[in-house]
Amino acid sequence: MIVVATEDFEVYHGVVNELRDRGTTFTTVEPGEGLPDETAVVVTDADHADDFTGVTTIVADPDAPRRAVDQALTAVRGDGGRTIIGVDPGRKPGIAVLAGEMVVAAFQVPLSDAVDVIQREASDAPSPIVRVGDGSRLEGATLVNDLEDVRVELVDETGTTPYLGTGSRGMGDVLAAVNIARLEGEVVDAREIEPTDGELQVIRDRSREQSEENRAIDELLARRVAAGELTIDEALAEHRGESGEQDESDDAID
Repeated sequence: MIVVATEDFEVYHGVVNELRDRGTTFTTVEPGEGLPDETAVVVTDADHADDFTGVTTIVADPDAPRRAVDQALTAVRGDGGRTIIGVDPGRKPGIAVLAGEMVVAAFQVPLSDAVDVIQREASDAPSPIVRVGDGSRLEGATLVNDLEDVRVELVDETGTTPYLGTGSRGMGDVLAAVNIARLEGEVVDAREIEPTDGELQVIRDRSREQSEENRAIDELLARRVAAGELTIDEALAEHRGESGEQDESDDAID
């Protein structure tokens, strides 16, 4: 049984709503009241962190009730509390957060936001692991190289994308991330990738799609995008600046 014991309205409201959304059995008591005999975990606020001896106590941040509920559910199920984050890389990576065998959160965000999401989910977790699929080489290398202060494993993602039936469109990357999280990989600190001509052309094509002038960036800028040094928008800005300087130079010669 999970017991919510707090006088902090924000903590109470956030944690109780999160537990209800997940269909979890729980009860609430006032701090100072006796706990039910079946209590396994108490979720409380910082002011009452030391009030419950002999029982696992989770202190909830009013701004992050989900994290407290994740920890409480993990403790109840006895999964050991290890956080494993699976990532299916791409332009919009799928991200799955597991506590033991339980999926506690899932995301699909633009590549530019993925590292922040992963770092946030890994923060304060005991010995977290991030497992990144080895497909989408350039995007995967960007993630591996930008992640800090966390164990990163590169996983063979062959066969991790499941068959998607009717009505499940858009779920493939997230479900693949769940499968990636469950596979052990090779520990890596960095990933150096030499982009192929085809990959550089894809980046240039994307830049043309995003350009208001329907102009593609040059190969040098495309290589910097491939290395994660620039986003396509930043490369386009540099390209416009360089083109403008060239135009001014041509005018001066004329």
